[in-house]
Amino acid sequence: MKKQVTLSRRVVLLLGGLFLCWPLYRFIKHKVPKKPKVEEISGTLQNNLFLTRDNYIIFSAEDALWAVTRNCTHLGCRLNFKENESILECPCHQSRFTVHGEVIKGPAKKPLTRYLVERTEKPSTFLVTLQ
Repeated sequence: MKKQVTLSRRVVLLLGGLFLCWPLYRFIKHKVPKKPKVEEISGTLQNNLFLTRDNYIIFSAEDALWAVTRNCTHLGCRLNFKENESILECPCHQSRFTVHGEVIKGPAKKPLTRYLVERTEKPSTFLVTLQ
């Protein structure tokens, strides 16, 4: 004997309603991605290695350019660049980071945010893409 499955009207209406509400749910939950902010920075790299700004430091090595944020990932204190050791150090709790933003010593656990940097046609001018 085969067991016959019957769907009640309520189950069919519920499933149909969910099926029709899915596009509305997707529309409500949609988030427009933020456009990256691009800053034009003028200045010369000190010793052809770095350029310090309020919110980030631009580094140069072997024809590569990048920038890292100056905010510590532990509590947000302003990082200082120690040129003689080539590290970034937090004055609040002495977290240390490489020039690439990787954690050397805690209490910070997350790496620093890196930004894309490009040279422009103008001499000593850079474009920093902040996200």
